[in-house]
Amino acid sequence: MARKKALVVGGLGVIGRNLINHMAAQDDWDIVAVSRRAPDKEMAAKADFISCDLLDMAQAEAKLAHLSDVTHIFCCALYGGIDATTTEQNRALVANPVTVMSAASNSLERVVLQEGSKAYGRQLGPFKTPAKESDSRHMPPNFYYEQEDFLIDFQNGKDWSWAVLRPEAVCGFAVGNPMNLIMCFGTYAAISKELGMPLKYPGDLRGFEAINQVTDSGLLARMTLWSATSPNAANEIFNITNGDGFRYVNVWPDWAAAFGMEVGMAQRIISAEVMPDKGPVWDRIVEKHGLMKLTYEQTAGWPYFDFNMDTAWDVLMSDAKRIDKGFTEMVDTEKMFLDLFAEFRLRKVLP
Repeated sequence: MARKKALVVGGLGVIGRNLINHMAAQDDWDIVAVSRRAPDKEMAAKADFISCDLLDMAQAEAKLAHLSDVTHIFCCALYGGIDATTTEQNRALVANPVTVMSAASNSLERVVLQEGSKAYGRQLGPFKTPAKESDSRHMPPNFYYEQEDFLIDFQNGKDWSWAVLRPEAVCGFAVGNPMNLIMCFGTYAAISKELGMPLKYPGDLRGFEAINQVTDSGLLARMTLWSATSPNAANEIFNITNGDGFRYVNVWPDWAAAFGMEVGMAQRIISAEVMPDKGPVWDRIVEKHGLMKLTYEQTAGWPYFDFNMDTAWDVLMSDAKRIDKGFTEMVDTEKMFLDLFAEFRLRKVLP
């Protein structure tokens, strides 16, 4: 089997980290990753990391142009969190490395771009469900459109191809990345318990009962490699969720039980306003339970938590296209949540 060489842009985020873990377990991938943060020992052993500000084209050329044998680029980086209007910076996170590598490597075969459900306007309000890849765009700005349009236009006439994936609320093990629903919820639950509170749903009550979807990071990693190598994925866009849906109202009792808590009456709060001052409570939890020494700012992105908890409409995307094209895996979402809570606790990240 011919060896392949990956350049993972955004190697320490939830998506990039789990993609690297999956590739490192294969026999035919060499891995180079780009990140702003220094990797921990576990990740440093699995990939060669390059520190680079990809928003600076000159720096991207200086740091990446020597990689003349890269076969695949995986664009997993994000600028600005949940704000879909940061178009210039997020376009550069794709355009700069792809431009450099397209010129530097004659071996380039495919570029895989990670997008998300904001491509359908889920951040704006109710949208057509189940959302399909052929659905119309919403009124811009939206940085996904800028990234996608660049990739399609720039690839025209070149030998390599592209693929675009649209996961929803990626869930997996990663530390130091506040845009992780598992850590957001776990931190909220731990602080609630430490303060003697039951577990109260903190968002819009309509969101408590709406249909939601998420994407397991392991499933996404497997789908990402499939989309990088399958002829059926060339120049195609795919939704990728676990393939099922859930309502918070149905899983909340199991989540409470996983943390040894009682369920309280739902009570809407704005986490971004009331949670930032709870750092001393988190520090107390870390000491009491001997947890990994993460700063409070590294645990949870409260605006991201509000974004998920306050979505008062259904979030549902169709997985039919990727199943029809050949990637048929599904994940039981309710089991995934409980398994991930257990993993974060086992690794002493959550109590």
